[in-house]
Amino acid sequence: MDRNEVIAGIASDLYATENSVDAAIAQASTFVQTMVASRSTLSVSAIAGAGAQSKVMEAMAALAVARDAVIAAHHELAKDHRRMGWGVYAAGPVDKPEDNRPIRGVDTGTTHLRVAS
Repeated sequence: MDRNEVIAGIASDLYATENSVDAAIAQASTFVQTMVASRSTLSVSAIAGAGAQSKVMEAMAALAVARDAVIAAHHELAKDHRRMGWGVYAAGPVDKPEDNRPIRGVDTGTTHLRVAS
């Protein structure tokens, strides 16, 4: 295998991992929605299934942390790729939005929130 094939394999697995984590988050969200709707359909109190619902929400929070870690790994791989002088490699979706979000913890001095009256 040449270098480009190896890089393409890494990129392919990276995108598959990103998609898998997103799919897991979406499925867990659907599951919570089903639990809430089912409780109403069955006319049972909010106490029924509350413990299970809380556990699924904990799992969703863990999946969000996992998603952040996979995205961070993506950025690290991109930096390593450039650092090694291999230029830009775009094997994945090329229609991704620009990522101009501020990094957590950085105060940009602007806010999109305002005090409600």
